[in-house]
Amino acid sequence: MNVHNTLTFRGEPSPLVDFWNDVLAPKFMTYRHILVGGLSRHSAEIMPVLDIRSGDKALDVGCGFGDTAVELALRVGPGGDVLGVDCCAAFIDHAAQMAALSEMQNLRFTCGDVEQSVGTGAFDFVFARFGTMFFANPVAGLCAMRAAMRPGGRMAHIVWRSRADNPWLIAARDVVQTILPKPGEDALTCGPGPFSMADETTTRAQMVAAGFTDIAFKRIDAKVMVGRTIEEAIAFQLAIGPAGETFREAGALGEERRAEVEAALAEMFAPVEKNEQGLWMDSSSWLITARNPADT
Repeated sequence: MNVHNTLTFRGEPSPLVDFWNDVLAPKFMTYRHILVGGLSRHSAEIMPVLDIRSGDKALDVGCGFGDTAVELALRVGPGGDVLGVDCCAAFIDHAAQMAALSEMQNLRFTCGDVEQSVGTGAFDFVFARFGTMFFANPVAGLCAMRAAMRPGGRMAHIVWRSRADNPWLIAARDVVQTILPKPGEDALTCGPGPFSMADETTTRAQMVAAGFTDIAFKRIDAKVMVGRTIEEAIAFQLAIGPAGETFREAGALGEERRAEVEAALAEMFAPVEKNEQGLWMDSSSWLITARNPADT
């Protein structure tokens, strides 16, 4: 198996990439079982309908822990090839280790910022699951994805829909912000944020500006797991996402009022749907598909 842990991209790492590596990646690693297992129903809805073909060369943008890249590699078969790219070195290290254990010969990973280019004209299919929303410059990131595609190539990316349709991320934030102040304008963040591509009109315009054609949106509603127990769900929310950002930016005040925050979140999670796997909450995403024009 050909696994690369580094790749030279143009330019210097951006402050946003540094923030992901230094602040967010350790938190995501702690809760990777939630982030992978919790999104399983979205993957189950989406993967079967993707226009992936045997023998395709595929690119997984923002591949995270590599679970979607593995699914793509199974779809393209031994005659195809999948490259997973993420800006977080810890994610790529984990993905490469997982791939090595699986002994898949058509799967490799590399660490880099896709917004700074990932090559030209090499891929038949480009995919991203909940990654494009964090592009510092969405049009530039989408342009880089299209540039990596062959003429006539296909792409699909999944992004969260509106805040109102995603209580799994927003309900905890609203509870925390009844106790702690909202983050200021100078707060360190993950980028534009998980809802930056929620509006169909805006995102369609960005994709048109990036040169894509045959753009289509499909709504996907699925439950997501937010923790195996209420205690873990609380810890997860205070580490990651809008509630986590609020708690992190509150600093010493957040720690001082932690018990109050945790009690309020426990009350919020009490009626949430539970099964033997954990707590499940409503979520909604867009599956967005498009093509690179054949005459590029």
